[in-house]
Order: sequence, then C-alpha cells, then structure tokens
Amino acid sequence: MSDLESLLEYNEIVKKLFATEEEGFQFYNNYGFEKGFSVRRSYCEWDNGHNEMTLRKFVCSRQGFREEKQLKRAIKKRKPRNITRVGCLAKFVIARDQTTGQWYVKDFIDEHNHPMAPAELTCLLRSHRRISDEQKAEIVEMESSGIRKHKIMDILEMQYGGYDKVGCTTRDLYNFCHRYKAETIVAGDAQTVISYLMELQRRDPDFFFKYMVDGEGHLKGLFWCDSQCLLDYEAFGDVVVFDSTYKTNRYNLPLVPFVGVNHHRSTVIFGCGIISHENIESYVWLLSTFSEAMIQKHPISVITDGDLAMQRAIRLVWPNSSHRLCIWHIEQNIVRNLKDDVVKDEFRSFLYDCWSIEETERKWQEFLDKHKVTNKESWLYQMYDMREIWCASYHAGKCYLGLRSNQRSESLNSRLHMRLDRKMTLLDMVKHVEHCLSGLRTNEAKLDTDALQSEACIEPDASIIEIEAVKSFTPTIFATVQFSIKAAKKCFSIDILDGDNMSEYIVGRKDKGDMMYYVKCQFCDEGNLKGISCSCGKLQSIGTPCSHIFFVLGDLDEDKLPDCCVLKRWTMGAKSAFPPKRKSTMYDYSESLQRYRELRNISQAAAFAASRSLESYERLKHVLQDEVAMNLPNEGDNRGKKYGPVLPQAPDVASVAFSNVLDPLHVPGRGAPKKKLKSISNTKKSKVKCSLCKDKGHNRRTCSIRKEESKLPEDVLDI
Repeated sequence: MSDLESLLEYNEIVKKLFATEEEGFQFYNNYGFEKGFSVRRSYCEWDNGHNEMTLRKFVCSRQGFREEKQLKRAIKKRKPRNITRVGCLAKFVIARDQTTGQWYVKDFIDEHNHPMAPAELTCLLRSHRRISDEQKAEIVEMESSGIRKHKIMDILEMQYGGYDKVGCTTRDLYNFCHRYKAETIVAGDAQTVISYLMELQRRDPDFFFKYMVDGEGHLKGLFWCDSQCLLDYEAFGDVVVFDSTYKTNRYNLPLVPFVGVNHHRSTVIFGCGIISHENIESYVWLLSTFSEAMIQKHPISVITDGDLAMQRAIRLVWPNSSHRLCIWHIEQNIVRNLKDDVVKDEFRSFLYDCWSIEETERKWQEFLDKHKVTNKESWLYQMYDMREIWCASYHAGKCYLGLRSNQRSESLNSRLHMRLDRKMTLLDMVKHVEHCLSGLRTNEAKLDTDALQSEACIEPDASIIEIEAVKSFTPTIFATVQFSIKAAKKCFSIDILDGDNMSEYIVGRKDKGDMMYYVKCQFCDEGNLKGISCSCGKLQSIGTPCSHIFFVLGDLDEDKLPDCCVLKRWTMGAKSAFPPKRKSTMYDYSESLQRYRELRNISQAAAFAASRSLESYERLKHVLQDEVAMNLPNEGDNRGKKYGPVLPQAPDVASVAFSNVLDPLHVPGRGAPKKKLKSISNTKKSKVKCSLCKDKGHNRRTCSIRKEESKLPEDVLDI
C-alpha cells in the first residue's frame, strides 16, 4: 500500500464514530482481520462514579512483553508457552463524548514490529475465532446425540466449506463444551440431577424417582423411571434381569439398569439406579424402591450374576420370586476354577439337564463323593450350597421366557458404555441413559409398525392352526412358534388316556429316542377344548406352545389356538390397555430454541430450493442478510443461555427435603488395586561392585587403582 493510500485510510479511521464500546471493538477487530493481526482489549477509564466507561484502549495481541519473573522462575511445573508478546506499539484508543454519548477515535497507531499473518491463517488468530450462538446450539445438539467432539468439528468444516469458514478451532469447541457443562452443574452435580428429575416429575406426574444420602449429605443411591417404564413393567414385568456396570461416571458409582423383554423379544428398560456400594443394604434399598415405583408388583422370576449381596437382597425383598444365576457367568467360573475336563462335563450336566429333585440330590452326592469334595471353602462346594438358584432341575417349568443369562443386561451395558465413560457427571449419565432408552423405544416403534403392516410368510397349504398363529403372535415370536409347528410332524401318539372332561396324550418324538411327553387336555361340558398343558414345560416357562401340543391340537382337529396357548405378552395387544408414550424428554427445548429449530428446518429447505436459481439465490440471500443486520451482534459468550435440551430448575428446589444434596464420594473399583509403575528417578539404583578393589559405587573401568596402574612406567608393569 502506498503512502498516500495509507494516509487516506488513516484519515478515514480517525473520523469514525461509534455508538458503543463494543461497536468500536468490532470495527478494530475487523480491521485487524483484513490486515492480518489479532487484537485485544487493554486499558480503560471510568467516570467519577465508576458507572460508565469513558475511555477504552485496544491493542495488538502482540503488545507488551512477558513478565520477567515468569522467565526467571526456577521451578516450572509445566513447559512454558511460546512467547507471543514482542512489544508491538499498534493501538486504537476510543473515548466517549459526554455530550453526545458517542465514541470517537482519540489515538490510532498502525505500526507493527512483527510480520502480518497471511489471509488463509488470519482466521486462526485468537480475536477472530468465535463460536456463534447458532453453532453452539448445533454443537450441544450433536454432543447430546453421542457424536464425539472431533467429529463435530469435521461436520462443521464440511457444512461451512473448510476450516477457514468455521470461525473456531477444535480446541475452542472443547473449551466451550467444558465451560457449558460447568455452568450447567454450577449448583453441584447431585443437586442438579435432583432438580432435573424433579422437573421431569412436575411435567409427568407418573415419573418416579427417589434418592438416598449418607450421614454427611452425600448422594448414596438414586433410582428413577418414567411413566413409560411403569407401563412396560405392567405389561412385561414377569421376568427381570439386572446387573451392575462400572466406569459410567466420575464417581465410579455402579449403574444398575432393570431390564426385561417386550412382545418383540427386544430389550426394554423398567428403570435405572445407582448405588454407592454393592452391599446388602444398598441392594435392599434399590429393590425396595423399585417395588415402590411398581406399586409392589414383584416379578415372577429374576436373573442376576453371582453377587452374594444381590442374592441375599432378593431373598429379603422378593421372597416369592424365582431367582436364577446367569449361566454365562457360571460357564466363566467353570473355566476359571475347574481344570479336569471330566469334572467340567459332569458339572455342566447339573447346569443343563433336568431330572427330578430326588434324582438331582442323589447325583450331587455321588458327584461330591466321587471327586472327594469336602472343603467347604472350595468353589465346587459353594456352588453345591447355591444349587437351588442355578441347577436346571430346580427351575424346570418356571417362567423365564427362555432367558438363562443376563446377557440382555450385559448387552445394554455395552451399549451404554459406547456413550458413557468414567469422566462423566451424573447429569450426563442420566441424559445418556435417556438417549439409550429413546433408541430402544424407537426400535420398538419400528417393530410395531412392521407387525401392523405385514404378516409372516407361510406356505400356501399351511394348517388352520398356523394361520391362526400368524394372526395371534408378533412376527418375532411367530418364528419360534412356527418352528414348533413344523416339529410337530416328527411327533407320534403312544397312548391316549381318557377321563371325565379330561384326556391325556402320551406323545413321542422320532428325534428324541424313548422320551415320552404327557399332554393333558381339559374339555368343557360342551366338549370344546378348555385348556391344555405339556410335561415338557415349554408353555409355562417360555409362553409358547411346544411341538407336542401342536401335534395333539392337530389330532383333535382344532380350528383355532386355545386362549391358554396365546400368552398376551407375546401379542400386539400386550400394551393395548396402556397407550405408549414414545417421545423422550431429551427433545424438550426452550421456546426460543424450539423456534430456532423450526426456522432452521424451514430455512434449509428454502435455501436448497433457492440455490438452484441465481435469481432466487440473490433474493433469499438479501432477505436473510437484512434480517441478520436487524438483530444484535453475537456476544460470543454463553451469558446464561441454554443451547441444548432444557435443564429446568424445579420450583421447589429450595425446600429442605431436596436441598443441600452433596456430590457422591468417589467409590474405589472392585478387585485388587492396579500397581503403579515407579519412575526410574525414584528407584534406588543398586550400587555396582568393582572387581579390582571390591568397593561399591564404581566399576573396573572407573576404578582409581586402574588409573594409578596406567600412570606407572612400562618396565614396572612388565615385572
């Protein structure tokens, strides 16, 4: 730029007037963006009452020098940052006219002692990096959806057309997320979660939550479930699977989801809880709270892992519920504790084969005597003491819906761990559990749609019973029923025992050897089939008819399935009495953000349509630019704004019952603590022993005797 152009530009700048101090800063910052330097606010002056600012000085970001004490500091805990201050004298001073209230340029120096940044790098300078409000809303929305921060930055770069158009860096994005999270839980993590759950309860009267604190007021336990969880439990709460999972929050509190299966045999969540310690007291409180939420309806059966505290709590709270240990965990313990393959095979027979209780006890005694199991501390003897909660014989005919392990819970835990980590706050954990819950309900909605709009494909010559089964069961369950219908062709009748309004069929199967199954049929006075059952217990344990029942129904020429063979929980009418509430509260935003999302969606559609024509493009661009110019400029900081789903504070949060809940204490993980590797500097080096003088602290090469010998004359050394 020539001297004349510089002089003209200088005259134009010093004549500028600004309505506010912020407007002056934006002008100088834009000027710095064009020239290639960054600016910052410096010295300011106030009036006598310290009410209004009268002078503001803006300087180049490289003005001044680093303090000398920082350079001469002897002990430095971290590597010092690169030096950016080089004493640049460029400045822009504005002052406020007391009469008009406008700001005028008082001093302007545009001389820099450092090179300017090129145009493609100016966007990375500090004062030119700013996350706009709309970007903050997008970032929080994407982070709530489980997208990692570095991926969010990739998406923004793709949307804006490059890093130079985004207006911020990845580090700025990380800093914003950290500050926004800190502002969200400024009242305390535990207190914020309680307030959040209270507001959910205010919006949904059936929402249930309860918490427990220790003597000092620290959160010790928490359980929550929404109204849809209550409805799901009412329909599918006959079998409950639960297990604790770790590393889901910064306090290492175990997360305990209560899980079941719905009418599509998909995972459904009945509620979630967190406890401070896995002891009997904590589990008793958790199970009692769960029962309180479900109006004291206890499950028929429960499947858990081998935690002893959990077993004892179940016996205390749900004494009438059948309790079974997870087979997968038992298999892991078999591999870990038994080395003999013969012993493994004999032990597995108790796990999978069904006998009578008397025969099972006899076989156990033979097994213990054969392998000389007398030590009561051994794993085998402990499993013998707990045989009633894992041996197959003790659970024959009990309702477990075909579940024999807690893999439903483990699968959910693995899904949770895809979004949860040990650094998360309790609020983040609750929201991510809600996100996972929303995904499960969306999947159920899709399966419901498929079941209503389609039917399973069957053969043209299918039997009337099979056609009835297609209409009665959901497609997923019908696949299991259809297998039993086809297997009925392998069955044959051995004998039929008739009685008063009752008949008993003795049925065999060609692929089962000499096994016999007893199918009992009950008839009403008119001779119609009233009820049916089989000795195999599949109808009682799983809820679907077995092949033996289908064989008998075919022999009786029944034209429809008896009501006792169609368990309501496996049909599309399982939840007919309770209309589902599939929408999650994670989509509840403030009114302004709701309007923003609606306008954003409309503008995206309008922008795509207008982009196809140059005339439409120019017209829409002009309209949008005029609208943006009418609004206040982006202030750049959060200023108390909420960019994501609403985190309302409950109106009664100040009440004594819900106030002063302190954050939980960190809970040490289970198992032996990890051994920390000692640094080489802290380890004491073993003293080396010299082979010449036999002293320690040096070796043969550095020994003083060898040095003295090297100074002697050669004729002396030859003697």
